[in-house]
Amino acid sequence: MRLSNEWKDYECIDAGNGEKLERWGNVILRRPDPQVIWTIKEYNDNWKKIDGHYFRSNKGGGQWKFYKKLPDHWTINYKDLTFKVSPTNFKHTGLFPEQATNWDFMMNKIRNANRSIKVLNLFAYTGGATMACSKAGAIEVVHVDAAKGMVAWAKENMYLSHLENNKIRFIVDDCLKFVEREARRGHKYDAIIMDPPSYGRGPNGEVWKFEKSIYELIDACTKILSEEPLFFLINSYTTGISSTVLSNILKTTLLPLYPNGKIDAGEVGLPITKDNLVLPCGIYGRWESND
Repeated sequence: MRLSNEWKDYECIDAGNGEKLERWGNVILRRPDPQVIWTIKEYNDNWKKIDGHYFRSNKGGGQWKFYKKLPDHWTINYKDLTFKVSPTNFKHTGLFPEQATNWDFMMNKIRNANRSIKVLNLFAYTGGATMACSKAGAIEVVHVDAAKGMVAWAKENMYLSHLENNKIRFIVDDCLKFVEREARRGHKYDAIIMDPPSYGRGPNGEVWKFEKSIYELIDACTKILSEEPLFFLINSYTTGISSTVLSNILKTTLLPLYPNGKIDAGEVGLPITKDNLVLPCGIYGRWESND
């Protein structure tokens, strides 16, 4: 388990009974979480001092109830990065704090590479990894996502982190189609990141299903890696997929081409302040150079 335990502006205060209690800056939110299947027999006062609570609907989806007037959005910092946070109508806030451990990994690899690094971020959402790589000194980061609204949000994060003078390309496209076009153009990348959904649609109705599509995408990505890649990172929240699956895919696609690297896979999580438990938040698989 790799923990994102270096936050100051975010905290998972407590979790139980299918929900988690979180601090985002000075805002306290209560949200459902499918991993939290253990019980709390008695709620302490922390659960009562909340600013917003997301209720699931029996018909699917849900809605927020706010107990004080909150701004439409606010910002939180992770080290020298700044991100916009806003409660969305599908329970998310625009940022996955458990990804900080992956951001640290990417930044350390790029800062210690002692060469120019070009990065491709697929299913890039609001750009946490994009900003981390750019801040660490990547000469170019290409940010690809099928959702126009998420790409617009990522641009806001670029300005918040003062990266507008860095080379970041924002592209609204189907990730597989983009990778295939890059291969035809002969473009190469030193690092590739992807955070594919369980299910999704591209801007032109392209259907993505993790189990059916992930191998094809990773295989396509091997054709646009440079001769000496730095890392290849997959993150996933798809229920029922083990990190061993990601490890196996990387061992059968990346490792034969780049045997001088190493593969690591496992879970990412967040420490729970109240009782030293860990909230599991997804899996990762990565190939990295031995530099």
